[in-house]
Amino acid sequence: MAEGEHDLTVVPVLARPRASISSPRATGYVTAVRLRAILASLLLLVPSGPAFAGQCGGDFAAWKAAIAAEAVSAGVGRTGLDALAGAAIDAKVLERDRAQGVFSQSFIEFSRRMINDYRLKNGAANLKKYAETFDRAEREFGVPGPVIAAFWALETDFGAVQGDFLTLNALVTLAHDCRRPELFRPQVVPLLILIDRGILPADVRGAWAGEIGQTQILPTDYLLRGVDGDGDGRVDLRSSVPDVIMTTANKILSRGWKAGQPWIREVRVPDAMPWEETGRTNKLPLAQWSAWGVTERSGAPLDDGGGLSAGLVLPMGRKGPAFLTFDNYDVYLQWNQSAIYTLTAAHLAARFAGQPAYDPRAPEPGLSRDEMKQLQAKLAARGYDVGGIDGVLGSLTREAVRAEQKRLGLAIDGWPTKALLAML
Repeated sequence: MAEGEHDLTVVPVLARPRASISSPRATGYVTAVRLRAILASLLLLVPSGPAFAGQCGGDFAAWKAAIAAEAVSAGVGRTGLDALAGAAIDAKVLERDRAQGVFSQSFIEFSRRMINDYRLKNGAANLKKYAETFDRAEREFGVPGPVIAAFWALETDFGAVQGDFLTLNALVTLAHDCRRPELFRPQVVPLLILIDRGILPADVRGAWAGEIGQTQILPTDYLLRGVDGDGDGRVDLRSSVPDVIMTTANKILSRGWKAGQPWIREVRVPDAMPWEETGRTNKLPLAQWSAWGVTERSGAPLDDGGGLSAGLVLPMGRKGPAFLTFDNYDVYLQWNQSAIYTLTAAHLAARFAGQPAYDPRAPEPGLSRDEMKQLQAKLAARGYDVGGIDGVLGSLTREAVRAEQKRLGLAIDGWPTKALLAML
């Protein structure tokens, strides 16, 4: 996986959404308990980790035959097997997987594009329209409505743009491809189960990376986390908003969400402080950040949050926007490994919860994508693992930048500048 890149899809595919055609219970719908038992058994059959290296590529027909054997062992019948037999490689999926240039944008560029008036207006309207369901989701799963609504907004514009790729073709393409099979092969048989049981049609469509529905749920989460929010006896994540809200809350909870705790808070930082202590993973008591001069955005003394700890995230260096990020912020990374998507989603949730737009302040100019590649090449030549020369400022590149800033006696904030590039 390219460093900093989204595990799956992050930007909605501009395509015509399709209406739900999930089959009714009479077609053989299986209860959630039974589906979870099937999936648990399936996971024992699927190789993991480095074993996937020998489970990708090669003759496509032979590869599908191996998948079919796994599917039969998981209880997939003729409907699911016939769907697999008709699955084909989609070259456009591979093109999308290789060209995620959006991640070379800065946080300010990306967030301003993604947090637009349309999403803010419709987010507020949907939070009001479905207030009862959002309240129920928070009571049952501990996840606030604004958090759910932010993912709903960013993934599909509240269900308007769910993608037009054939999901089965997308998943077999990415699972057969040897770049990231460990992410996609475990999703193929669960999708066949959903198709075989009549929960999804064989020609179900969604995002290029195999996600389905209004918040882009993968087949394993559809099986394990699906919630019948409207009480009609089935889980329809393409057309039923209550199902979407409740299932999304369940998925977020499963990633470690802590009910009643914050996820992000915008702050102000002083001109000088121990910058080497910053970073998402270095969680310190809020009292410590306060002692170093970090304040509320207003300049008021920092509220210690009842003894909570947080990391200080500076997406564009010490002169740019600054955020304290709590344990719940880490859940966003479970959804998406892109740092700029994660911070954007967390901030959008804060906007839906009533917070103002962040202050961009005045960060030092960053690098172009070509300059970022030059930087990564220089860092790699010095022995750093930057996760590939891809022009994306991900966590590995940031850590290498911090190490070089320390070596050169610079402020250690992980933000690469033209001056740093010139010094290497």
